[in-house]
Amino acid sequence: MSCRRGALIVLEGVDKAGKTTQCKKLVRALQQSGRPAEMMRFPDRTTQIGQLISSYLEKKNNLEDHTVHLLFSANRWELVPLMKKKLEQGITLVVDRYAFSGVAFTSAKPDFSLEWCKHPDVGLPKPDLVMFLQLNPSVAAERGEFGTERYETSTFQRTVQQRFEQLMKDPSVNWKVIDAARSIDIVHSDIKVLCENTINMSENLPIGELWK
Repeated sequence: MSCRRGALIVLEGVDKAGKTTQCKKLVRALQQSGRPAEMMRFPDRTTQIGQLISSYLEKKNNLEDHTVHLLFSANRWELVPLMKKKLEQGITLVVDRYAFSGVAFTSAKPDFSLEWCKHPDVGLPKPDLVMFLQLNPSVAAERGEFGTERYETSTFQRTVQQRFEQLMKDPSVNWKVIDAARSIDIVHSDIKVLCENTINMSENLPIGELWK
């Protein structure tokens, strides 16, 4: 009998919306309920491409905007074989940021269209569920360590939020909006229910291709 695949679950949102905290809590909860689950995050700063991105985000070097966008996309593509292998082994992947962040952040810069930004990521493994942690950027800016990295300004984050709202109009992606202004435990409870339903629905379906 073939193994039932794991689900690909993505958490998105503006910076400091609580994505990493919720990813960790979700993986722990799934593991405790007997479901194999692992966390991934993008950019993955451990690879050679990821190290280039990391030094850029930390303002240690400057890179041309098109180049940066393609590096972020390459960082996702280099992990696709590993992602597919884990999903096919029945492991649910909980991903902190994915292609949607790449598109939202680059298209928030002048002279970048959503379509151009989406193109390099067409065909990536398609998430079974994308949860957008909705938080007002001005509230996010009051959270710890905001402003330490390149894109952490309230004005830029507001534009990013608008780009996410445009991406959420795409019916080919299973988007769910979560009110992230509530307590960590209430947000986690909502996320857990959505994920359990998604895992059950996805296990006999093939892995999809994003934006195809």
